[in-house]
Amino acid sequence: MINKNLQSINVNPCKMCMPMGAALAFKGIENSMVLMHGSQGCSTYIRRHISTHFNEPIDIASSSLNEKGTVYGGEENLKKGLKNLLKLYQPGVIGVITTCLAETIGEDIVRMVAEFKREEEINDLAMIPVATPGYGGSQYEGYYLTLRRIVEELATAQSRQSSPKINIITGNLTPADIRKIKRILNLFDFNYTLLPDLSETCDAPFSADYKKIARGGTTIKDIEEMGTAVASIEFGFLVDDNLSPAWFLEKEFAVPLYRLPLPIGLKNVDSFINLLSRLAKKDIPAEIMAERGRMLDGMIDSHKYNAEGRAAIFGEPDLVYALTALCAENGIFPAVVATGTKILDLEKKISKLTDNFTEEPIIIHQADFAVIRKHVQQQGVNLLIGHSDGNFITEKDDIPLVRTGFPIHDRIGAQRELSVVYEGSMRLLDKITNTILQAKHNSYRQDLFERYYLPVKGGGKHVFG
Repeated sequence: MINKNLQSINVNPCKMCMPMGAALAFKGIENSMVLMHGSQGCSTYIRRHISTHFNEPIDIASSSLNEKGTVYGGEENLKKGLKNLLKLYQPGVIGVITTCLAETIGEDIVRMVAEFKREEEINDLAMIPVATPGYGGSQYEGYYLTLRRIVEELATAQSRQSSPKINIITGNLTPADIRKIKRILNLFDFNYTLLPDLSETCDAPFSADYKKIARGGTTIKDIEEMGTAVASIEFGFLVDDNLSPAWFLEKEFAVPLYRLPLPIGLKNVDSFINLLSRLAKKDIPAEIMAERGRMLDGMIDSHKYNAEGRAAIFGEPDLVYALTALCAENGIFPAVVATGTKILDLEKKISKLTDNFTEEPIIIHQADFAVIRKHVQQQGVNLLIGHSDGNFITEKDDIPLVRTGFPIHDRIGAQRELSVVYEGSMRLLDKITNTILQAKHNSYRQDLFERYYLPVKGGGKHVFG
């Protein structure tokens, strides 16, 4: 069932803004810094969200537009900010992104950045402008648009590699997820470029040697070589072609594109592993087959509990799709499926996942939590799966929330959450099943009392009903 959100306002929107996604994408590039052209508050808001999610220090520069810059233009602020950033951080890449304010007053950051490089005689530093108005989309669009612009700016067919590589466009995954995917690629002996790579930049080991820019991330050289790869695997199953970096690589450099769902859930992981086996021309390693076997065993263990679950799933589109697949193949009915983004094919793809159920899920685009809550109540949902902002419903209706996705800022350890491939999928499923069990045990005595005992008319005793 398709349900359009016809409200003219959002109450607690189920999304972050485009510059948030852009900042996340640049965090996965080696020695990179972001300068946000707009007001100071926007960079503070984004730093706060990213920092509390990953529990790491996050620096984002700002052009700090004030009233004068807003009226007469912020070019002077932007150039002054870039000079300060170069002096303080000496980055290898600078991402220049915009906010609502800069876009509303019509700032041309492409011209400004090009002019700044010419004036300062900067020839060997990548400075990548990306227009990301907060009202232009969600963090999902901002994330992919930024990756697309990075690849457009840096990838080339001229840089020859020592040995053929494959490209992996990771989607918005946790550092633990990315480390797991690297482990799988290494088991197949792949030479690869992973874009972006937040595995170290957003989850660094403790070090007394403080660095202003965290170590790790995808190198410029690796991005330059992406145009010569033998294939690209993009975990952006629902991403528009115009935002897709892998689609650009296929169109410009004839690098074959394989677009897959996030590797969460048995079927989705099977698709990923089987593709790797085909590209590597190797059998699936025994270690991976053992993980798959353990996941199957775990699914059998938990299936008798999962049928009691009626879930509301919300968050970024690709994560919502993968979580719906995981729930559906384990007997949990995804009663409400919601994302803050507009995705044209979402209904068709969700319908294919849920055609074994006797009822259809409610699917909501451009959702906010007021609308999600209404459907949660109407559909008898007993389980929420999504990011921390869903706690709004938990507080009001006492429905438990399994936290996954971005942002998670009311719990510790989001950067270490593992949800991909067989091991991660099973961990996530265990968490979901245990939440169903906990909710049941919290109230089953009261539920049974209300169901089977009735009050005697005129008396205070109860009899079996």
